[in-house]
Amino acid sequence: MVAEPHKPIAAKTQDAVVLHLKRAGEMTVSQLCAALGITSMAVRRHLSGLKRQGLVESRVFRQPRGRPSYRWRLTDRADLLFPSDFKNLTVELLDALREVGGTKAVMELLKVRNKRLAAKLAPRMQDKSLAEKVEEVAKIFSESGFMTDWEVLADGNFLIYQQHCAVHSVAEEYRQLCVLEPQLIEALLGCKVVRKQYMLDKDPVCGYLIEALNPL
Repeated sequence: MVAEPHKPIAAKTQDAVVLHLKRAGEMTVSQLCAALGITSMAVRRHLSGLKRQGLVESRVFRQPRGRPSYRWRLTDRADLLFPSDFKNLTVELLDALREVGGTKAVMELLKVRNKRLAAKLAPRMQDKSLAEKVEEVAKIFSESGFMTDWEVLADGNFLIYQQHCAVHSVAEEYRQLCVLEPQLIEALLGCKVVRKQYMLDKDPVCGYLIEALNPL
């Protein structure tokens, strides 16, 4: 049996850099060094290669003390490296619906889908604490292709954040999807949800604050 050729180590390391940036949103060179276990020179070499491909960019982060540092993040082009859900057919169907009934018809259709999805997922929320529900919601989005995580904040609230949006290319044209997403989370959790970060506004993630003490 002939073995398949191995992927070059350099390419594997670049893949790891991309994955770490996707998960973290933004990272410094030193953070990437710690995560990958390689030297800063090697990290900079990989970042330089990814930048030439248009996959990463940097921004200056100014600290209260000391010299400013650079934080690296993925560009919109890098989203093509990650799986994306139902783009072509969905866009064609929404385009056709908009042509027939306008944007109002599109919104009504997506509202019906949101309501049906909330009803379908409701059993997964039963007999769970709010923390367990938040964890389950993050799992639900991850199952649909969103790279989703969550954390509990010091004030008792929660944060759900998505490092990859599975419907990003569709949402660029039909932002009704983005309007309804926090409403779906609210329906599942039973408390107020506020979007704090938004990929389409060039934030590295979509972040939702779950207000634990603000029930619906």
